[in-house]
Amino acid sequence: MIDHLTLRVRDLDASKAFYSKVLKPLGYEVLMEFDFPDGKFCGMGAKGKPDFWLAPQSGEHPAPTGQHIAFRAERRAQVDEFHRLALQAGAKDDGNPGPRPHYHANYYGAFVVDPNGMHIEACSHHPE
Repeated sequence: MIDHLTLRVRDLDASKAFYSKVLKPLGYEVLMEFDFPDGKFCGMGAKGKPDFWLAPQSGEHPAPTGQHIAFRAERRAQVDEFHRLALQAGAKDDGNPGPRPHYHANYYGAFVVDPNGMHIEACSHHPE
């Protein structure tokens, strides 16, 4: 299991605002923020556990592009809301919400590209 993930970003405040908005339907919120020598880190998560971290890019840690991160949703409506809010917040559509039966019978996902060029997905494995 993955305990946490840190995403290096070009603009921490803009990325924090973006992810705070689009991950809210999944129960994510900012849980922790603190300063490191190379800048402020922002820990987000659900149920009190920060597992998704945002940190500023640096020469040693550049902001990646083209990576794929999928966030689990408990209901398909959460996937729909994630996609709607992401587009409102400036993401580019990379796949409308809908079933993806080629993954499995109950897979339902939505895909966007965030302002940093990261491919972000919300998905549900439940029939509703």
